[in-house]
Amino acid sequence: MTDWILPLAVGAATGVLSGFGVGGGTLLLVYMTAFAGVEQRLAQGINLLYFLPAGLLALPAHVKNGYIETPVLLPAIGAGLACAALAAWAATAMEVELLRKLFGAFLIVVGLMELFTKPDSRSR
Repeated sequence: MTDWILPLAVGAATGVLSGFGVGGGTLLLVYMTAFAGVEQRLAQGINLLYFLPAGLLALPAHVKNGYIETPVLLPAIGAGLACAALAAWAATAMEVELLRKLFGAFLIVVGLMELFTKPDSRSR
């Protein structure tokens, strides 16, 4: 009866983290595949759908704080949609094990970059 509480809490927490730009969608993907037993392809599809409302709700705060560069907004949206569609199509053609290994390698590379890359002085 209470099987929905943990997924709801994880979804809410990752939604808040997504709003702050922390990468809540990636955390949600890890939760779904490692702890909830969701198949990798389905989890990635859910993650794509999850990002849309999370990003939409964070958008007013980013506009208010001046983090949106309007001249590049439409090209970025177009490129993001095209790349998401292409990656979703490619993921359906791959074996799940290869997909998991590639995602794990991606997380390792991003983690190492976060650990060993100096922050840009302009971002402060």
